[in-house]
Amino acid sequence: MAAVGTLNSNTLASLNGTGATTQTANEAGSADRFLKLLVAQMQNQDPLSPMDNAQVTTQIAQINTVSGIEKLNGSVQGLSGQFSQMQALQGAALVGREVVVPGDDLTVKDNVGSGTFELGSAADEVQVEILNAQGNVIEKFQLGARAAGINDFDWKPTSTAGAATFRVTAKADGATLTPTALVRDTVRSISTSGNQLTLELKNNGNVAYSDVRSFT
Repeated sequence: MAAVGTLNSNTLASLNGTGATTQTANEAGSADRFLKLLVAQMQNQDPLSPMDNAQVTTQIAQINTVSGIEKLNGSVQGLSGQFSQMQALQGAALVGREVVVPGDDLTVKDNVGSGTFELGSAADEVQVEILNAQGNVIEKFQLGARAAGINDFDWKPTSTAGAATFRVTAKADGATLTPTALVRDTVRSISTSGNQLTLELKNNGNVAYSDVRSFT
């Protein structure tokens, strides 16, 4: 009686009908084929050289590992879909509300400019520079010490002509910090593409939902 060789990773891959880098599309079929081949192997094994218990345990563990990975992938995909749905609902609730997102556009109303920025840690020196459309500094002023988090500022110039954007620099105990310039804008609508949720803003185009720092 001819002996049947033990199962290895290549045999498992052939059971799935794929190479080493491709997974089966039918978990139940793979397990069934595995068990049939294992039974046939045990029935046709050489009586003088029977399969070792450790070999059987290892082979069963292999198919269980493959099945477990496929089940885990299915669970992750399910959670991803639920997260996307939840994110879309949260995004829809923002329509018509004001959000704070990254951006350096300067808001000017009634001859008063205003801006927003975020500090990762408290600063004892904060400076704001106002730039024109060409990126040239047309005015700068000090804000003094500011706390960590989101901060606002107002700017009352003699004229706002040419003002377009702003830039913030900060220091703490002599060390330079890197503030993030932010803008406040109103959400007009939302859209989804795959797992990406995008907000359409009134004045600043489209931004990713993940970029929203806060909302009111």
